[in-house]
Amino acid sequence: MIGTALSGKGGIAAVVSVLDQDGLFAREGVRYLATHADGTRAAKARVALAGFWRTALACLTERPAVVHAHSASHASFFRKSLLLLIARRCGARTVFHLHGGGFRDFATRESGALARWWIRHTLEASSVVIALSAGWAAFLAGFAPRATVRVVPNAVDVARLASASAEEAGRVLFLGRAEPAKGVYELLAAVAALAPRFPALRLALGGDGDLALLRTRAAQLGIAERLDILGWIGPQDKADQLARAAVFCLPSHAEGLPMALLEAMAVGKAVLVSDVGAIPEAVTDGDNGLLVAPRDVAALAAALERLLSDHALRRRLGAHARQTVAERFSTAVVGATLSGVYRELCQGDLR
Repeated sequence: MIGTALSGKGGIAAVVSVLDQDGLFAREGVRYLATHADGTRAAKARVALAGFWRTALACLTERPAVVHAHSASHASFFRKSLLLLIARRCGARTVFHLHGGGFRDFATRESGALARWWIRHTLEASSVVIALSAGWAAFLAGFAPRATVRVVPNAVDVARLASASAEEAGRVLFLGRAEPAKGVYELLAAVAALAPRFPALRLALGGDGDLALLRTRAAQLGIAERLDILGWIGPQDKADQLARAAVFCLPSHAEGLPMALLEAMAVGKAVLVSDVGAIPEAVTDGDNGLLVAPRDVAALAAALERLLSDHALRRRLGAHARQTVAERFSTAVVGATLSGVYRELCQGDLR
């Protein structure tokens, strides 16, 4: 299995880490090789080159039965596509596991004719392509009609994420990169609109990005004193922040299936998220969370006001959210699905 370093930031590292902790690697004999890591450009290049070499050498000398690549767009895709080509030439069956909400634009709008051909070829040449949701699977099947696509959602360890009831009134939590595509600036505007009516309202932001610009924009909106800028936080700090939150909010413009969302649902939090990517397949508006259109500050503010004003609604949505994760997104469910895919590959049921 190849992907980003498990000690790093981001959704892929989080997804793979919980599956490893649940025992998937031990059960299935998975060897994990990092082909990407956070850091400076030079450090990233060193890890990429070393990971490429180690993976190619393993394919040539160890002849693994399956090579499973976790990929996003752009450089991540091209690295993984070349390694999967080498793996196929060495007789391995290959799994292309798609993450990230930007792949549709990357494959259809941002890439030229040659790159689009290579993307389609990589998908169709893979033994199986894993999508995070039915919606993503439908796109991939349309873009690469000869690809074999399976839906395997992201997973969270529900047992380790105990239901939390230590919420602080008015505390809204955002977990993600502080960039426009995550909707963080619409969230700042919504908080500014609600601030006069909610004296206890505070916004906690966990993640990296341009935090100086975030502070500047908050000051311009007059809500600097209502902001807790946490920076990137580790698992324990994240658990503490989730416990304290009254509402989890991630109003992204595009998404795959965010791990932070699933974690918030797993601890029984009321979630307010955009209806983009695979999110509507996990969150049903009014049942286990609230959905809003991306970039709509007025709708975001109205939904946030509704949640902050109604403790009973938050409890009901949170309880249903936790039930959803337990039934559909637990490591037990997702790990078993992946093990089934591996069995089919090794038995020759998938090409």
